[in-house]
Order: sequence, then structure tokens, then C-alpha cells
Amino acid sequence: MLDANREDLVLGIVGAGLMGRGIAQIAALAGIEVLMFDLRAGAAEEAKAALEQTLSMLVDKGKLSADERAAAAGRIVPAAALGEFARCHVVVEAIIENLDAKRDLFRQLEGVVGDDCLLASNTSSLAVTSIAAACRLPERVAGFHFFSPVPLMKIVEVIEGVLSAPWVGETLTALARRMGHTPVRAKDTPGFIVNHAGRGFLTEALRIVGEGIADFATVDRVLRAAAGFRLGPFELLDLTGLDVSHPVMESIYDQYYQEPRYRPSPIARQRLAAGLLGRKSGRGFYVHADGKPQTPPAPAAPALRDVAIWISARDGAAHSALAQRLKAAGVGLDRGARPGAESVCVVLPLGVDATGAALDEGLDPTRTVALDPLFLDRQATLMCTPVTAVEARDAAWAALAATGLPVSVIHDSPGFVVQRVLAMIVNIACDIAQQRIATPQDIDRAVTLGLGYPKGPLEMGDALGAATVLGILDAMHAFYRDPRYRPSPWLIRRARLGVSLLTPEN
Repeated sequence: MLDANREDLVLGIVGAGLMGRGIAQIAALAGIEVLMFDLRAGAAEEAKAALEQTLSMLVDKGKLSADERAAAAGRIVPAAALGEFARCHVVVEAIIENLDAKRDLFRQLEGVVGDDCLLASNTSSLAVTSIAAACRLPERVAGFHFFSPVPLMKIVEVIEGVLSAPWVGETLTALARRMGHTPVRAKDTPGFIVNHAGRGFLTEALRIVGEGIADFATVDRVLRAAAGFRLGPFELLDLTGLDVSHPVMESIYDQYYQEPRYRPSPIARQRLAAGLLGRKSGRGFYVHADGKPQTPPAPAAPALRDVAIWISARDGAAHSALAQRLKAAGVGLDRGARPGAESVCVVLPLGVDATGAALDEGLDPTRTVALDPLFLDRQATLMCTPVTAVEARDAAWAALAATGLPVSVIHDSPGFVVQRVLAMIVNIACDIAQQRIATPQDIDRAVTLGLGYPKGPLEMGDALGAATVLGILDAMHAFYRDPRYRPSPWLIRRARLGVSLLTPEN
């Protein structure tokens, strides 16, 4: 086994672009000699000059001493030809995301490096096994997937292909730690961990918009305010660019043989065709000015009227919390077992739409609205039936706004916005665990560090309650009759047992 902590370790990097430079920076700062090569003449020298400038900036910010800067810069050596990689112990490729190009490069490297040199690909979407299969010694090939910008994104996926020897994954794990990054181990499957786990957030948000339930800005606003995401899904798509995000959606969907959970949206394909890429094109889901999205303001709440609000008591805890908040705001409440003839009815369903909840409770759907019971201390998402009277909607809207909560009004949908998106995020993570792609702990580490979610998806599921997530999915599956919403066996069993979703199997 190669010792990743040996003092004389030499790391070769092929590709002097943004990713290659980032890997070179963290390796040089970790005391590793780095050889950089790029097919474009002068690119490696340009990369070294740019890295020297970056290191100088770190000195100016007090994050590095002048001596540390000089030592790190001295460890970065541009290579004029691949032949100089003969003395490398590890080589990482960070070239174009093209299978044939990567296979060709690895075949060239095998003619240069020693048989004990580890070869790693920074691929984000290609099968590591497919790259390795073209090599003379496929057992020494693995994936080493960093995220951009590498120095700031302290996560790296270590992917072992079907042919990878055990020592390869162990060496890359140790090397990642030496370079100050958190390694997570994954099987060689489409999307690995991070890109796989991210399908629920984006594709479900696109489906909500596609069904006419809410617009882009409302979905983003709700998921930021209620669920604590730093960026809403459409803000994130604009940041990364649809030219990057949509092909990944299609690739993972196709690689999983059209698995419904990963189904892309025609909305994204259409906007990509129109050149609405996001920040890089100046217009995406939002118009961008000076690199910032111009977010439309939330609609103003109607004026408060003297109308009694009746709250369903089926969810006792949510009923009590909402009644207390409305009473404190001076809103009149109808405390009868059944609503009065003039009262506005508020139901608090999980996984069920406003229409279904109203009919299940025998309420008049023309004066019934639904309120998402999740995260009611942060955000109110109000949902109407197709026949809810405008006066009833506005009365409930004004009453909720009087409590100081931000209010978003959407059309009828099983699971509102937050319930749908969180349930999909949790369910996909459960299936990643079920397939043994990664450990539950590595799934949560990868997602929090790689995607910046407020919690790991399995921890998120535990916070909501596995039984609650299962109930939401079951209700959505029953309504849509779409296998997209079928619950993972991992979730079903842990909900029935009443144990954490992070509980591994023996």
C-alpha cells in the first residue's frame, strides 16, 4: 500500500484549469511536491503564476506566513511533457469531462509512470470503472472527485470502481485528510453521493413549478425561510448555470435507466435551449444585474378583517401553536368543534392537498384553506382548494400576516412545497444508503459539505420523524400514482422500527 503521508510524495496533476489549480494549491500547502501538466502550451506556467498570486493574497490576509508561501510555491513545478511524471506516486487527472479523452490520457500515463503509481480521476459524472477498464492495470484506478472551488469546499468523494484494489481507496482517503479535506467513500454509481443526493431538491422544485403550484420565486422564498436553505433551488440553478445542471440531471436519469425519482423537467430543457443559463448569461430564472439576482418582492398581504378563523384539531400540536399565535395577534378564533357558518376553515395536512383535507373533514371547500404545519414558527405556506373563495383566502392570509410570519400563497398540492421537497431529499438519501453506495454518516457529511444543506438528509429525516416522511410520501404516491414517490425500503423499515435513519445495518 502506498503511504500517502510520506515526506517525498510526488503528486502529478493533468489539467491546469480551475480544478487542477485548486488541487495543486491544497497539495502544495500540505507539503506535497506537485507536477502540473496541460496540453495547452504555457498553461501549466500560467497556473503556477496564478497560484503564486493566490498564495500572496493568503499572506496579505494573515492566513499564511511569507515562508509558508515561498515553500508552497516552490513545490509547484510545471511539467513540459507527461514523461516528467515518471517519478510520481499519485496522478490526478482534471481534464475535460469526456470518457474517451480520459481513457486515452490514462493509457498514456501507464506508459510513463511506475506500476505502483496510483491513477485517480476527478470525474464528476463518468463511471470510474469505464475509465479503469481501458487500463493495463485497472486495479490502481479510482475516482477522486473534488468540488469547486477546491480550497473552500472541504469535501472529496473517494470512488472505488468495480476493479479498484482496496489499497487505492485507503490511500486516497489518507491523502485527502493530509490535504485538509474530508473524504467520503462511495461506490462507483451515477452521481456518486453529492450529485445523486441533490436530485430531490432540484427536480421536485421544478415539478412544483411545472404543475403550476407556485412560481420560481415563491418556491425559493419558502424553502429558504421555512427549511433554512441558503439558496432556493432556482437561485442555485442560476448560480451553477443550466448548461451545467441540466445535463447532469439528464445523465443521472439516463444512467439509472429512467428511474422516476430522478426525472428531469422540460422546463429546464426549454430554458437551456433559450440560452437562459443564469448568472453567466445575465438571465435565468431571475434577471441578474452586477452578478446578483433581481428577486421580486413577496406580494403584500390583504388588510385584516373581522372574520373568525376555525382551526382543525386533527394535528393537536400544530392546532395549539397556531391558535396561540393568532390569539396573540388579536385575530378572532372560532373555538367550536365544528366551524360556524361564516368562519374561515384552516386545515393542517401532511402529504394531503387542501381539497382532500377539506373533504376528509367534511368542510366547505369554498371557505377552506390549508396551512403547512411544518416550520410554522418560521414561515406560513397557505394553500387553497380550486374553489376557495377569494374572501376566505384573503382573510386567512391577513390573519397569518398579522402574527408576523412571512406568508406565501400557493395552489393546491399534496405536500405543499417544503413537505414535498424535504420528503424527496430524505427518500433519495435513504435509497443511497439502501444501495450501500455510502455509509449513512458519509452521505450526510457529503451533502452538508458538498451542497451546503442546513442538515444532512438523513439527519433532516430524523428531525421530521421517519414516520412523518413516510406518511408524506405514501400520501403523495397514492394521489399521483407515480412511482417517483414510492418510499425507500430503508425509510420504511426504520419508520416501522422507530429508529434513526442514520442507523446502519450489521
